[in-house]
Amino acid sequence: MKRTRIILLTLSLLLFGNLLFSQELKCDIRVNANQVSGTDRTVFQNMQTALYEFINNTKWTNVNFKTTERIECSLAITIKERRGTESYTADLNMALRRPCYKASYTTPILNYIDQNFYFDYMEGIPLDFSVNTHMSDLTSTLAFYVYMFLGLDFDTFSQNGGAPFFAAAQKVVDNAQSSSQPGWKAFDGNKNRYWMAENLTNNAYASLHSFLYEYHRLGLDVMSEHPDEGRAAILKSLEYLQAVHSSYPTCFFLQLIIEAKRDEIINVFSEGTQQEKTKASNIMKEIDPSKSSQYDAILQGGSSRRG
Repeated sequence: MKRTRIILLTLSLLLFGNLLFSQELKCDIRVNANQVSGTDRTVFQNMQTALYEFINNTKWTNVNFKTTERIECSLAITIKERRGTESYTADLNMALRRPCYKASYTTPILNYIDQNFYFDYMEGIPLDFSVNTHMSDLTSTLAFYVYMFLGLDFDTFSQNGGAPFFAAAQKVVDNAQSSSQPGWKAFDGNKNRYWMAENLTNNAYASLHSFLYEYHRLGLDVMSEHPDEGRAAILKSLEYLQAVHSSYPTCFFLQLIIEAKRDEIINVFSEGTQQEKTKASNIMKEIDPSKSSQYDAILQGGSSRRG
């Protein structure tokens, strides 16, 4: 898998140089300005192009990716209001996916809408970003989520593999404390960029990282060849979420994980022993009580054998 290929990468670099490698992200960018009337539409077309190039053509890490290994994600920006000549309010809808080993299936890692996206955009002005200073709300917000995407992807391939990227996201938040726009500060609400970074860099929530690794690398990646073994690993990984919920039931990122994984978990446990089904259903009903009835589908799906 791509996070354990360092020796092969080094040999390839020596043999072929940098020709086989590319940036880290394969990010689809969409800007929708249908809610804004009386405005030249070319500004939004140019905005979409500029944002696409900023995210996909920037080298965000010192890791070399093959083109086929680029991280698949999407950002959909829905402009809600043009507050001034160059100032906008928008929703930022994001999705991160990850391929599963020896399968055509891609698993959702993150699906989230940031409703506190306030930014300035000036046509023709280059989009600049520095991890050491807050240059603009636009580039800082985009960079923050890029680091989140990288951290989450790397976490699913190795235990705590995303730590340096979560630290970079935290630094973006720290630098943005000077911003007058919402989303960056603890008192802006309990579901924003500040708390997302806090949850993923605070050791109190370390079990979230164990879940991301074991659920994906030891669970989903195994299921194409050893479904029982993979399902058992996924069931064990749910205990990490249960532990976080027990101590911190309002943890923001725990809620994001549940939202991304709910349907998939139900599908995974449509097979398996009755014992596995019951345990998975009980855990999910405990940590996701508002959707408790949906987990009845696990028990109603029938068992592949007696447990």
